Amino acid sequence: MHTRPLSRLPALALLAGLAACGDSRTPASGPSSESGAPPAAQVLRVGHFPNVTHAHGLVAHALSRKGEGWFEQRLGPDVRIEWYTYNAGPSAMEAILSGSLDVTYVGPNPALNAYIRSGGAEVRLLAGATNGGAALVVHGDGRIAAPEDFRGGRIATPQLGNTQDVSCRAWLAAQGFHVTQTGGDVSVLPTANPDQLDLFVSGALDGVWTVEPWVSRLELECGGRIMLSEDDAITTVLACSTAFLEEHRDLAKRFVAAHAELTEWIEAHPAEAQALVAAELTEETHSPVKPELIAHCWPRLHVTNALAIEQLRDFVKAAQTAGFLTDAGDLANLVVVP
Repeated sequence: MHTRPLSRLPALALLAGLAACGDSRTPASGPSSESGAPPAAQVLRVGHFPNVTHAHGLVAHALSRKGEGWFEQRLGPDVRIEWYTYNAGPSAMEAILSGSLDVTYVGPNPALNAYIRSGGAEVRLLAGATNGGAALVVHGDGRIAAPEDFRGGRIATPQLGNTQDVSCRAWLAAQGFHVTQTGGDVSVLPTANPDQLDLFVSGALDGVWTVEPWVSRLELECGGRIMLSEDDAITTVLACSTAFLEEHRDLAKRFVAAHAELTEWIEAHPAEAQALVAAELTEETHSPVKPELIAHCWPRLHVTNALAIEQLRDFVKAAQTAGFLTDAGDLANLVVVP
């Protein structure tokens, strides 16, 4: 198993324009005519983030580390999983578009952004994954009591153009604020999730719009209060490159089936799932994650295979409001059942 360090690729590369997608295939070679060696395994490159809202990726990655891989057992010995972790959606979609990643758990906005900006050519959604688990957190001392209190203030989001960043900017616009990518009535500051904690405690931030476990950490460790909770919003979807889907449709079909099984298992075994999530987050963040923290997060999440196209259209409208998209695009080919 190969695990890539957390990517810090600039999100602006995606927003500035999409490069042509490379070949995402990692072909299995045939048997050597000289050595008689068996065919090499097909490498499947799978991404996720170190967030509880990516519970599927965290659980499966943890099982891979233990030699009990969820997807490995269901896809068979002819497939080898390589795991990659990213800080936020735009970086993961850069990897999809560049051909260095096949499948990823990702927020809906970066996937929609990449799909629309590529003219619907490079990205497909295969299934839902998680709803809920995102929120706007403010200080518990009452300094921010109403939306108008944010005027002249600062709100952090995980990365420019990620799902929470777009949601934050669209919400501020709906409150009557003028917000730009560099300032406006309220400054929205893309900030890596771990860095948000110290900045929030120091008072450098008036609010943070993020996902679990960072929402709960802001509450439990930093005296934060949830001002707005996205309980039913799509937080995570399962996306892939079009090249991978076209070249390995049977493998994509088997992966989606295994993902659906994993959804059912997580729902039926919450305690075991939480333990695996905590263990994997500890590995990926190099910092102990207490089981109590994951238990605090868990009721805010809903794992699901379903994808509601109307909700996806709402995300497109939010991205337009936030200035990330000018064209709503045609979503007819976005969701695919392999």
